[in-house]
Amino acid sequence: MLSHRLKSCVGVAAALVIGAALLVIDSVSACPFCSAPQLTMAEMIVQSDHLLLGEWLGATRPTDESAGSVEFLILDVRRSQDDTFKVNQTLKLPFYTAGDAGQQFALMGPGTDYLNWQPPTKVTENSWEYIRNCPAPEKDSEQRQKRLAWFLQYLEDSELLVSNDAYGEFAAAPYKTIRPLRDQMPREKLITWVADPETPVTRIALYGMMLGLCGTKDDAAILEKKIMTIDSDFRLGLEGIMSGYLMLTGEEGLRKLEDAKIRNEFYTNESGVEKKLPFSETYATVNTLRFMKKHEPDHIPIERLASAMYLLLDRPELSDLIIADLARWKDWSVQNRLMKMFDHEDYQIPSIKRAIVRYMLACEKAGKKDPELYAQVAASAVENLRILEEKDARIFRDAKRFFIR
Repeated sequence: MLSHRLKSCVGVAAALVIGAALLVIDSVSACPFCSAPQLTMAEMIVQSDHLLLGEWLGATRPTDESAGSVEFLILDVRRSQDDTFKVNQTLKLPFYTAGDAGQQFALMGPGTDYLNWQPPTKVTENSWEYIRNCPAPEKDSEQRQKRLAWFLQYLEDSELLVSNDAYGEFAAAPYKTIRPLRDQMPREKLITWVADPETPVTRIALYGMMLGLCGTKDDAAILEKKIMTIDSDFRLGLEGIMSGYLMLTGEEGLRKLEDAKIRNEFYTNESGVEKKLPFSETYATVNTLRFMKKHEPDHIPIERLASAMYLLLDRPELSDLIIADLARWKDWSVQNRLMKMFDHEDYQIPSIKRAIVRYMLACEKAGKKDPELYAQVAASAVENLRILEEKDARIFRDAKRFFIR
C-alpha cells in the first residue's frame, strides 16, 4: 500500500513542478497565474539608447568566418541618443536577418555596440505605432496603474506581436496593480475571450481572473462551465478561472469546487463516461484557495477556506503541502489530527512526517511571541514535539535542521 502511494507521489511530480512555478511567480508579486516573457517591449526600449524604424535593404548570410550582416534604411527615429541616427540614413548591423525588400523592422539597442542590439523585429504600421508609443515602466504605483490601463486595448489585437506584448505587461504586473483597473476592464470582451476555444491557453488564467474582478454573478456560469468541462489531463490556466469564479460566487462557488474537485475522485465526461479526476484539477483548487487567502480575503472567510484545506489532508499525495499551508496561515487547530496521521499507515512518507514536525515547530515559534497563544495552542505543540522526537528521532532531526527559526 505504501509503495503504491509513493509511486502516486512520483506520478504527480510534473504537476507539482508546474504548481510550484506558479507559486514562485506569486512570491515575486507578479500576476499570480501568468507566465511573463523575459522582457516586454517597454523594458527593452528603456534599456536602449535608440529606437528606429528601418526598411530592409539586403543581407549577407553567415559563413564560417562571419555572422553575416543586414542593412536597413531608417524611416523613422523615435529616439536616438545624441542624434546618432536620422531619417534616410542607412544602418548596417553585423549579423544576418532574413527579410524581403520593403519589409519594415523595429531596431533598438545601446549606443553603437551593434552586437548587443535586440534582434530586429518585423513590424507593420500598426505594430510600429504600438511600439513607438509604449509607455515606459514606472515606479510610482499610481502611474503604474495608469500605464497598465493603456495596454488593456491591445490584449486581443489582431497582431500577435502586439497582443502578446500587452499580455506580457499584465503577466509581469503585480496583482495589486491589476486589481484597481476592474472598472476599466472590457467585461463583454472578457466573456467572449473566456468562452472562445481559440483563445490562447496561456491567457485564460488572466482573463478568468479579470472577469472575476469586473464581472457580475451572472457571468459566473461561463466560468463554471469552463471549470467543470474537463477536456484534458492538464489544463493550463485553470487556477485563474477558478479564482475569478470564487470572486463572483463566494462560499456557494467554493462548495461546488469542493464537491467536484476535492471530495470526488471521479467525474463524468461529455460522452457520459466516468473517468478518474486528474490530479491537476485538485491541485489547481489548492492554488485557488491560496490565491483567495492572500489576495482576496474579503470574499470568503479564512475559516471557510481552511475547512476546504482540511479535506485535502486526507490525500497523502497532497497532505505535506497542505500542512505547510496551514502553518503559513497560522491555523493551529489540526494538531490532534496531525498526530494521528503521523502513525497512520497511509501517511508513512518522510515528506509528510517532516511537514508535521515543522508544523509543530512553527506553532511553538508563534507561541514564544504571544503568551496567550502559547497557553492556547503552543504548549500542546511543545508536548507534541517531545512525542514526535521519541517516535522518530531521525525524521525529527531532519525536519528541524532546515526549519527557519
